[in-house]
Amino acid sequence: MLATGVSMASWVARTPAVRDALDVTTGAMGLVLFGLSIGSMAGVLASGGLVRRHGGRSVITLGAALLVAGLLVIAGGAALEVSGGVFGGLALFGAGMGLAEVAFNIEGAAVERAVGRPVLPVLHGCFSLGTVVGALLGMGLTALRFPVGWHLAAIALAVAAAGAWTVRAVPAGTGREEPEAADDHARGGGWRAQVAVWRDRRLVLIGLIVLAMAFAEGSANDWLPLLMVDGHGTSATAGSLTFMLFAVAMTTGRFTGGPLLVRYGPAAVVRASAVIAAVGVALVVFSSSALLAGAAVVLWGLGASLGFPVTISAAGEGVRNASARVAAVSTAGYAAFLVGPPSLGFLADHVGLRNAMVVVLVLLGGAALITGALRTPEREAGTGAYSGVNGVEGAAPEGAAAPDSRTTAGPAPAAEAGPATDVDAGAGGLSRGASGRTP
Repeated sequence: MLATGVSMASWVARTPAVRDALDVTTGAMGLVLFGLSIGSMAGVLASGGLVRRHGGRSVITLGAALLVAGLLVIAGGAALEVSGGVFGGLALFGAGMGLAEVAFNIEGAAVERAVGRPVLPVLHGCFSLGTVVGALLGMGLTALRFPVGWHLAAIALAVAAAGAWTVRAVPAGTGREEPEAADDHARGGGWRAQVAVWRDRRLVLIGLIVLAMAFAEGSANDWLPLLMVDGHGTSATAGSLTFMLFAVAMTTGRFTGGPLLVRYGPAAVVRASAVIAAVGVALVVFSSSALLAGAAVVLWGLGASLGFPVTISAAGEGVRNASARVAAVSTAGYAAFLVGPPSLGFLADHVGLRNAMVVVLVLLGGAALITGALRTPEREAGTGAYSGVNGVEGAAPEGAAAPDSRTTAGPAPAAEAGPATDVDAGAGGLSRGASGRTP
């Protein structure tokens, strides 16, 4: 995920240079950028079904290959000044990102169930760290007037080398489901499995939370620099530095949030996160001081940092259809990333960008009210998910017998184990059934 973060930030940082190389208007560049949206949505929508059929490692490998190919095509299109080439490269790049991101989430959720502690926040923290590194590198190379084509080609080769080295450590078959392992509604895989899981009311609420939290994060990614420039009258450099501050806050929150999750549980942490993010957004929107608004970006970033990974983790708790549930919620979150922030642009045309951000406040407030859905039901207290570790959430009531220690210390005995799930035998010591017993 570090490599995907570097790749995305490298592209974003060099977008002005690509536009200048193509010598197109802003409107025409918008059409070129549409290739990224098309590819990303196609990859996100296809990833869950591909993981269930072929396993996460295969999908991550395919996603990485498409991402590298996309960067090379973009580099070539920019060097040759061919808009169609950049459009096609962005479509490949977006498809690779979409495929890999959902598969990463499925892998991370499987690891959490096996080890019994938070993993996804750190994985997403690696992506955020990658965006910081990529942005700094892009800013430096832009200042040196380094050719954008050579820059993106070098990033593509680095990602290819990193992918070839790391993908071998991913266990083969994680997330793959045989038809007999799925429940009656999800049997048959594909779209039927991904749609069937939404019959669970708890998963619907989790999906609404991830929509709100992803919307808050994506809005900052797309609009924060312009919000500071147009809304608070700062310079373009100050706007870029403010976004960098947001990215650093996101990275910090994701790398340091694990102990909070273990101690207080996902529901309390995400509720507090939504409130903190809402306070940050409110200060940015309503404060008349550019300095205060810039400082409040730290609250926005810290508050938004854990929402997406923690809700993905909650969706993957349990032993039935975990990969389908994670894929469904991931799709909802990435849809919010891709569709939500651009919709603010249309609203901003009528009410202004600062006023449009009130939508983010409303969504964060709504998410804070339904975070109870992230609590692990008592009947799932023995699945080994980290929400039950150390007696936080899902622990036995006072005076009641504690869950059998075997459910968090390792795989259940064969006679008690549930159906085979996402974690296949392979590298890393993960094996089918390691996520715990059936409720």
